[in-house]
Amino acid sequence: MLETLSERHRAGLEAGRAPVAHLVRAAVAHVDAQVANPASLQRSLAGDLVHTTVRPALIRYRDFLVREVLPRSRGPQHAGLCWLPDGEAFYRTAIRRYTTTDRDAEAVHRAGLTAVAALADEYREIGSRVFGTADLTEIFARLRGDPALRWESGADLRAVAEQVVRRAEAVAPKWFRTLPGQACAVEEQPSAVSPTTPPYYLKGSADGARPGTYFVNSQRLSEKLRSRIEASAFHEAVPGHHLEIASGQSRGELPLLRTTAGLSAFAEGWAVYAERLADEMGLYSGDVARLGMLEMESRRAGRLVADTGLHARGWSRGDAVRYLRRHTPMTLGEVESETDRYLSVPGQGLAYLTGKLEIQRLRTKAETALGPHFDVRDFHEALLRNGRLPLTTLAREIEGWLASV
Repeated sequence: MLETLSERHRAGLEAGRAPVAHLVRAAVAHVDAQVANPASLQRSLAGDLVHTTVRPALIRYRDFLVREVLPRSRGPQHAGLCWLPDGEAFYRTAIRRYTTTDRDAEAVHRAGLTAVAALADEYREIGSRVFGTADLTEIFARLRGDPALRWESGADLRAVAEQVVRRAEAVAPKWFRTLPGQACAVEEQPSAVSPTTPPYYLKGSADGARPGTYFVNSQRLSEKLRSRIEASAFHEAVPGHHLEIASGQSRGELPLLRTTAGLSAFAEGWAVYAERLADEMGLYSGDVARLGMLEMESRRAGRLVADTGLHARGWSRGDAVRYLRRHTPMTLGEVESETDRYLSVPGQGLAYLTGKLEIQRLRTKAETALGPHFDVRDFHEALLRNGRLPLTTLAREIEGWLASV
């Protein structure tokens, strides 16, 4: 596999499709760590295979990256797809793949700028109540550095996450027609997981033997914000991923593809919509938690601007980092990690807010069309009953539902 990958690298280089140098160096460092710790490879392989086959192959691949790829890689000033042959066409394909729409980079960029500006107004409103200032720079500085907003106990983090999920499950019947057959489990991530791994949801098994589980990370507590715990739970668990996935699994009439398709615009769009929906449901405990909701949404809004800036407008890596530092409360480490994610998987970051904005547009359309007869439970049922769909298909389904009621 690694030899085949090397040949694909060579073909790409010959076609002028060079990777970004610091990402190559990061890959080298990753392989070096695996080579230095063969035990990390032995969880699923016999020891002799690790030493006779796997480790030598990794070393050859690492040397190939250093000798052949790195010298021909691009610097951070020319990191986006637009600097590559046919890069504009590649990026159009990436946008279509991840947003499941025909929107172009300019439209996505403008949508991001609009969202960032709207969030700034919300930060000022809530920040003035929490911190006594409407200055955006000061609000972001307090969110990044205030020790009072950090966790002190892993047990406390785990307990609060559990409480938040149970609170959401208790209210969900007032907002949804179809509910998951099982409660969402809440667990701490294994200690072997990286301290920087964010909270995540692991769907349950199809037979119901393993419940859907929301995993939280209690390592490096001083780096984790208390303000995000509620919005994160609403995104990953209820009414977010767990409700969408587990209720889909309970719909036995749906083809398997509809409940497992990797359509980020629908799945992540729903989860970001769920963060806001939770506020309507009365689930946030106060303004600090609402700031966490804004923090998470401003990260997604920033993605629309920075991803398109890098890959369509020719931004440097530094341009993207500076923009995100100015317009979001992310720390420098988070901003750099986010930026490298956009460079590694162009277009993927566009799915989240694009999906949320489309779901909200469809809901507003339904509220206008139905007036006093609008029932949010019926809208959510129409939205989720067919499983995961491309956004263009979802719009047609909602329009059909509106015509039938």
